[in-house]
Amino acid sequence: MKTAHSLDQLPWTNDFLELGDEFYSMVTATPLRKPYWVHINAAVAQHIGLSATTLRTDDNLAIFSGATPIKSSTKEIPTIAMTYAGHQFGGFSPQLGDGRGLLIGQLALEDGRLDLHLKGAGKTPYSRFGDGRAVLRSSIREYLAGEAMHHLGIPSSRALCITASKDPVARETIETAAMVTRTARTHIRFGHFEYFHTQHQFDQVKQLANHVIAQFLPEKLDQDDRYCELLRYTVKQTARMIAKWQSVGFAHGVMNTDNMSIIGETIDYGPYGFLDDYEAEFICNHSDDTGRYAFDQQPTIGLWNLNVLAHALSSLIEKDHIVKILSEYEPTIVEHYSGLMRAKLGLSIQQKEDYTLCAKLLHLMEQDRVDYTLLFRRLCDFTIASNNAAIASLFQQQDGFDEWQQDYKDRLQQETDSEKTRQNKMKQVNPKFILRNYLLQTAIDKAQNNDDFSEIDRLMTIIQSPFDEHPEYESYAFPPPEWGKHLAISCSS
Repeated sequence: MKTAHSLDQLPWTNDFLELGDEFYSMVTATPLRKPYWVHINAAVAQHIGLSATTLRTDDNLAIFSGATPIKSSTKEIPTIAMTYAGHQFGGFSPQLGDGRGLLIGQLALEDGRLDLHLKGAGKTPYSRFGDGRAVLRSSIREYLAGEAMHHLGIPSSRALCITASKDPVARETIETAAMVTRTARTHIRFGHFEYFHTQHQFDQVKQLANHVIAQFLPEKLDQDDRYCELLRYTVKQTARMIAKWQSVGFAHGVMNTDNMSIIGETIDYGPYGFLDDYEAEFICNHSDDTGRYAFDQQPTIGLWNLNVLAHALSSLIEKDHIVKILSEYEPTIVEHYSGLMRAKLGLSIQQKEDYTLCAKLLHLMEQDRVDYTLLFRRLCDFTIASNNAAIASLFQQQDGFDEWQQDYKDRLQQETDSEKTRQNKMKQVNPKFILRNYLLQTAIDKAQNNDDFSEIDRLMTIIQSPFDEHPEYESYAFPPPEWGKHLAISCSS
């Protein structure tokens, strides 16, 4: 996209406003006092048509800290809080909505609409007992998470910038306030449809469905089965997204239906975490006492949430069609996950024994607490002619690994790629760097304690090219020290 000279020159719109005021509330942000810039994502700025330098002005600081709304060349863009409901940890909450976030504008870019959403903008009609604020800690986590996921090839919201102030915010302790401006192709969630369905506002369910279809499935808009196609699209996109989560070892932490995007993008980063030691039952959210959203439960919860969405669309889709469409979830996620894991193992030709080969490896890794990302990255250098000592050293039970290694060598003999080609392909799908919680905590500590944001810069470098070697950042690929494992991450932000 051609670079603009200022924010007001961008192609602003807000299609969501056209749905009517039953879908949102007009809200003015509560600005941060004496705000300052924490970080600007130059890549996202470029995507919307600005340079980071152009963005870094006092006028834009006022916009992204809530003091003034965006103004296009012709008009002021209203700021709104969306209305929705949701199932939270399995229990239904009939009205949630944007309790601390505002949709501050939409851009009509060459590759489609893009929402700009200001998180931490103060109280809204949906804040309930909350203060509507976000803190610097959680803002840094969300800011970096979306970028890491995007560059791992996983559909995700991304963030444009963080602003902050010294305003105190009470969480488990007193922290400082911040706002993160995040972007997404839409912020419409499963919970939007739940809200109108449970209110028996079936015309609004239909109106919202047509809005989503017009934006993301325009070729289906005039078809009789368009609502079936919308549900099928969400089922498939959600299945593919979760398969990608599982393949890189990502745990979302709060898969409530109000945190599920209608287009299968990862949104609402709270107590997320990437696996360090492989642990199938990994729980990244210390508020999740039952393990509902544990790593190995994510595929099942994805289907549970899709059942909730399907029920919310039942005024538009007949039951037998719903059942058939939902039945497509499991084969989609299995096929996609299997393909991703074969690629991680360097297997181009599908064979029956591939599932067993992968399952045995994961079992060995869990037994010996082997680091997930490090193991798969080292596998990129696996050779048939050697004993692969650097890989074997990660395991305590050498007999188990030796047996698996021989099975893997036998399987690789069935491939047609040269060893070098296989290794190069594997390095394009097995990241060297992930956004480990202990690295995040180091960046947060420096930012909170010393107003030092340099660690955010360093993390941005590696997460924006996680498959590259970056020898100057070699230590960032190491497994965490003991203090950095199982850090307590909560929903509070």
